This record gives sequence, C-alpha cells and structure tokens, in this order.
Amino acid sequence: MNQARQKKKILFLFTNNSARSQMAEWLLKALGDNDYEVYSAGISPSRVNFYAIKVMAEIGIDLSKYLSKSIDKF
Repeated sequence: MNQARQKKKILFLFTNNSARSQMAEWLLKALGDNDYEVYSAGISPSRVNFYAIKVMAEIGIDLSKYLSKSIDKF
C-alpha cells in the first residue's frame, strides 16, 4: 500500500510579518515543492511593506493583495 506522505509545515516568523517573512513564504511557495505547507506570521503584524511588494513583483509574485498575519492564527 502506498501511504500519502504528510506535508511538512514551515512557518516564517518575523516581528511585523511585513517583508522578510512574507517574501520567504511566497518564494518557497513559488518553488512549487508540494511537500510543504508554507506560512508566515508576526508577533505584531502590520501591513506588507511597499518595497517587499515591489521587489517580489519584479520576479512575478504579487504580494499586493496579502495581509500580515498574527502568530495567534497559528
């Protein structure tokens, strides 16, 4: 019998969940590795940083519609 492999969960955690953690989350998602569930969060969530949105847009990843998430969600 083939057993389905359980996905590994990764949480990138930074203070505001506004730049580095958002970028890390979406870069790993963009790699398309289906073995991982990827999330990001912050202790004091704010908004996604304008420069993070701009840099990610340069490589075709649109963060403009995403919000910072609190660690409490996880």
